[in-house]
Amino acid sequence: MSPQPQAAVGAPLSRVDGRLKVTGRATYAAEHDIEGVVHAVIVDSTIGRGRITGIDTRAALAQRGVIKVISHLNAPKLAYRGNPESIDPPGRQLEVFQDDKVLFRGQPVAVVVATTLEVAQHAASLVKVRYDAEKPSTDMASAATGEPVNYARGDADKAFAAAAVRLDVTYRQPRAHHNAMEPHATIARWDGDKLTLWDKTQWPVGTQKDVAAQFGIPKDSVRVIAPFLGGGFGSAIRAWPHIATAAIAARETGRPVKLVLSRKQMYFGTGYRPAYEYRVRLGSDRRGRVSAIVQNLKAETSTYENFTEGVLHAGQMVYNAPHVRQDYRTVPLDVNTPAWMRGPGFATAAFAIESAIDELAHKLGIDPIELRLRNEPEEDPSNGLPFSTRRLRECLATGAREFGWSRRNPKPRSTRDGDWLLGTGMAAGIMDVPRGFTTQARVRLDADGTALVEAATSDMGPGTYTSQSQVAADALGLTMRHVTFRLGDSTMPPAPPHGGSMTMAMVGSAVQDGCDTLRKQAIKLAVEDERSPLYGVDARNVVVRAGRLHMPDNPARGETYRQLLTRNGRTHLEVLGSYTAGEARSSMYSYSVTFAEVAVDARLGLVRVRRMLGVYDAGRIISPKLADSQALGGQVGGIGAALLEHTVTDHRDGRIVNADLANYMVPVNADVPDLRAIFLDGGEDLEAATIGVKGLGEVVHVGVAPAIANAVFHATGRRVRELPITVEALL
Repeated sequence: MSPQPQAAVGAPLSRVDGRLKVTGRATYAAEHDIEGVVHAVIVDSTIGRGRITGIDTRAALAQRGVIKVISHLNAPKLAYRGNPESIDPPGRQLEVFQDDKVLFRGQPVAVVVATTLEVAQHAASLVKVRYDAEKPSTDMASAATGEPVNYARGDADKAFAAAAVRLDVTYRQPRAHHNAMEPHATIARWDGDKLTLWDKTQWPVGTQKDVAAQFGIPKDSVRVIAPFLGGGFGSAIRAWPHIATAAIAARETGRPVKLVLSRKQMYFGTGYRPAYEYRVRLGSDRRGRVSAIVQNLKAETSTYENFTEGVLHAGQMVYNAPHVRQDYRTVPLDVNTPAWMRGPGFATAAFAIESAIDELAHKLGIDPIELRLRNEPEEDPSNGLPFSTRRLRECLATGAREFGWSRRNPKPRSTRDGDWLLGTGMAAGIMDVPRGFTTQARVRLDADGTALVEAATSDMGPGTYTSQSQVAADALGLTMRHVTFRLGDSTMPPAPPHGGSMTMAMVGSAVQDGCDTLRKQAIKLAVEDERSPLYGVDARNVVVRAGRLHMPDNPARGETYRQLLTRNGRTHLEVLGSYTAGEARSSMYSYSVTFAEVAVDARLGLVRVRRMLGVYDAGRIISPKLADSQALGGQVGGIGAALLEHTVTDHRDGRIVNADLANYMVPVNADVPDLRAIFLDGGEDLEAATIGVKGLGEVVHVGVAPAIANAVFHATGRRVRELPITVEALL
């Protein structure tokens, strides 16, 4: 069949849902207008560990408008039978209102349901809970670790001891919270034994299955609706306790219940990027060839679930060392369970690895880019597989040229602008290509020549509505205005979590498959229809453009979808596209290199990012305008991680001290003056996905924080190994 003409893919199109968002007509979880809805407010534990010895609800129930107060004393017993398809960490998820145990500060211990939000909030403040409190363990530095996850090749300890040049340093990163603009919210309504949830979720199908397992009901008895998300960054992939709380409240009151977490509750009601301690030992010869890498990691988790993430992969394969040893230990604490956060695992690893490589380069007197080039592997050293594509060399060369790296004086603290010390730094980043999910997309072509495409994915901001419409429009040979893409409903064909940079690859490939199949059906219908101008022609030579089927060498010979379907008495054509990633024959990653220039006030220690450049090998770019937005957003997040963001815990009682946006600092416009992104051309990766993409949303964040940290060292000569980089660390 002749290649299908392309018009939408690769074009810098604006978001198809942009007008809805800027006019306030996009409906988020808490904004659905559900008849008869009442309001729920969670009562949080005020101790970090112990047992509930009593709950006094009399004052709360005496308030006009209060419908019910639910706790473990009167809540129904739920099945909590486990979801075999869950991606939740090993252990036992928090079981809401099922016993008197308190596992962390902020745990839901009761919920108040009232006719208005204000009454529910006031009544919640009147619920008096008595505890038998114990001192919680919340400090990773003084707690015992669990069993390690190990990796080894060669004899890293022996090679390190024999190395001519050795580096032994430890990096620390604090807990960090997602802090998306939209708070987590759920509206729950029971219709008999059927439950509908309007929820903020990055995985409608996952939430559907988790809640069904919690309540011990069939999966098809739960419907999850989530057409829009106001940011997520990984915080909304799993079903957190507030969802079950809303469903319990709705069933117990017989009313639809709306539950919205406060900003403070989001610090313990959902997950976070866990705190890490990351020791790195590098051994090399004097020419900079790394022979040994030893990495010892510790990370916090909860006592009831053992959260881990892919933090070891980068250290195994980003640089070519024959001898590598790693151990990764979690530290169970009296805290709520961590979660995935943008660039999970890889962003954490990048700060330690890329900072250590920069330190080694300085110690050797070798340019940081040159040191990386000398240790570039030809194949994946962790498994011997060839790379599907690895264009990190091109990223380095392109970034060095565009950033002006050659003008850099390598000596730290050598460049000034008045009172400001200037420095430049860079770091590489990688992110794996997730696999293992089967994805489907329903494609329907109506007789009026318009198409509807549906998949149960989400859109927390990257532009899923737009990019999937672009793929569908080109595959069907329609203009964008004739294609509608719908998402965010568990009744639609199943899709994987909207995270891990997998949506474009997996959902996009399923959309491509469905649209290709439907287009071929239409062409077959035409060439077999004696009344069609295309009757009898070779179907492989027919193309479709702007809704019209025709011969490429004779455009006048053809007809529109509308003419074809109407003549044949068809109201529509419909197919189900699918995509399942096959067994990996190559090592598949996206790559980035971030360059940063900072200014540090020599007297005050203030750090300001002056400019940043990111260069990316992310496969085929479907939507350049959206990709650029993703890259700049990733860079902004990296600025926050490097200079601002950290969660502070009072270890006496487990209280989070800065659980609000007044004290948990995130970047604002003044912090991001000059950001730029470059995507390498011709990077299509057909092994990673049938549409040639590799994933972008995570890798644009990975490596940003170490690039800034390396620039701060170049500016000041002071190496800061703990994030965020504060004034106190530089004075």
